[in-house]
Amino acid sequence: MSPVTAGVLQLLALIAALTLAYRPLGDHMARVYSSEKHYRPEKWIYKAVGANPSAEMRWPAYLRGVLAFSAVSVLFLYALQRAQGILPGSLGFSAIDPDQAFNTAASFVANTNWQSYYGEQAMGHVVQTGGLAVQNFVSAAVGMAVAVALVRGFARSRTGELGNFWADLVRGTVRILLPLSVVGALVLVACGAIQNFAGIHEVGQFMGGTQQWNGGAVASQEVIKELGTNGGGYFNANSAHPFENPTPFSNLFEIFLILLIPFAMTRTFGRMVGNLRQGYAILATMGVIWIGFTALMMWTEFAHHGPALQAAGGAMEGKETRFGIGASAIFSVATTLTSTGAVNSFHSSYTGLGGGIQLLGMQLGEIAPGGVGSGLYGMLIMAIIAVFIAGLMVGRTPEYLGKKISTREIKLAACYILITPALVLCFTAAAMALPTPGDSMANPGAHGFSEILYAYTSGANNNGSAFAGLNADTQWFNSTIGIAMLLGRFLPMVFVLALAGSLAEQKPVPETAGTLRTDKPLYAGLLVGTILIITGLTYFPALALGPLAEGLAS
Repeated sequence: MSPVTAGVLQLLALIAALTLAYRPLGDHMARVYSSEKHYRPEKWIYKAVGANPSAEMRWPAYLRGVLAFSAVSVLFLYALQRAQGILPGSLGFSAIDPDQAFNTAASFVANTNWQSYYGEQAMGHVVQTGGLAVQNFVSAAVGMAVAVALVRGFARSRTGELGNFWADLVRGTVRILLPLSVVGALVLVACGAIQNFAGIHEVGQFMGGTQQWNGGAVASQEVIKELGTNGGGYFNANSAHPFENPTPFSNLFEIFLILLIPFAMTRTFGRMVGNLRQGYAILATMGVIWIGFTALMMWTEFAHHGPALQAAGGAMEGKETRFGIGASAIFSVATTLTSTGAVNSFHSSYTGLGGGIQLLGMQLGEIAPGGVGSGLYGMLIMAIIAVFIAGLMVGRTPEYLGKKISTREIKLAACYILITPALVLCFTAAAMALPTPGDSMANPGAHGFSEILYAYTSGANNNGSAFAGLNADTQWFNSTIGIAMLLGRFLPMVFVLALAGSLAEQKPVPETAGTLRTDKPLYAGLLVGTILIITGLTYFPALALGPLAEGLAS
């Protein structure tokens, strides 16, 4: 079987698995977020934090809950890292430096999981399991809660109430993420991923000496890393490490976990607004972009030039021979079109155009299908923009799901889509203009520029993957990328929740003959075009200086 055929068959198997899980998981999540029942363990949590889960919140109160919980999480994770040297189970590792502790705390709380450290050489069991793994759960649950709040904004009318943040946070963690993680961890252990609390030990022979490896609760952290679109690996090699990703089957399973909740949430959206066809339209938009990017990535990596690449069957540099080009390309697109950031190959070693596809996937806003929660609310923001453009073309006041899209809604949507590009481009320009940050580049020219552009694109979009040639463990990059991660995560949420509150206060608008049907293929095509045009106009000059210049020169 040729490598191309193997890659296509894996893609088809992945689509089949996602199709089978789509309806039951999407309906389950809709029931979870619509339920009025509180389980006993959930009541214990509410009592511990002093929350009333039955009290409805308007958007400012919902936002205060999001920001307060996240701020406490950053402080807790920062303190845990700074105290590592005196904690049990630290494996002899010392406390994390202040700038790196801030960067890591911001990263995991913002669902980014950018890592400027070697996990197996820096973090002990307590920090890994009690700090980073816990944030993998709750940061994902925060994103899902904000998405559900926006969906309620569309579904409700004549009220500014969006539900209860604490109830949404706890239910998302206890009823969705935890059960799926338990099952997924068992699958990964069966595949060969390790799950223990072993200390550091020497194994094998390497360059005339031995290698040192530490154990850890890897399988349980790996599953929520992918399921919650987090991405931070227990080991520096991330999902290319055999302890995290042992076999081709586990590799395909991890891709399935990455895409599972973001795609299924479109079903949840359709169910909660009472119109499944609207969910299918969003699903189709996400699916078209994801399949298109995957096909382009496979083409760029299999389109080999020169005798070395022809002998290898494609661009094999930086890719695991266990997985090959096809599986690596599928994983790469899945992780950059979501906010995951996990890697099973070395992104910096992809072809110039392949690196450009990775960058563009993040610059779309990671909405195809995007992160858990963030992908859905990002796509709904784009849906509002597309409706507004359609309204301008026909001279009608735009409407979406029975709500008028007025000046206020468009201003909020516009602010949302401008935040991340401003962070990416301003920080990249500053890093290139100042003398010191450029010293971290491992490569000159277009590829070196791509390393820095990729770092800020990944941080501000809460992805977490890297063009790993860049040495990001400096005070400049730890601090600025940490700031970009926090602003890129929480500033957009301000506008999402404000938009949700504005929509919930409206009364429904009856559908007329002139209403744009947003559940039809025509609108899905308009939405795809809107996304690509907005992103292209925003980022094309930067892409032209980096991956496009490199790709055309090769």
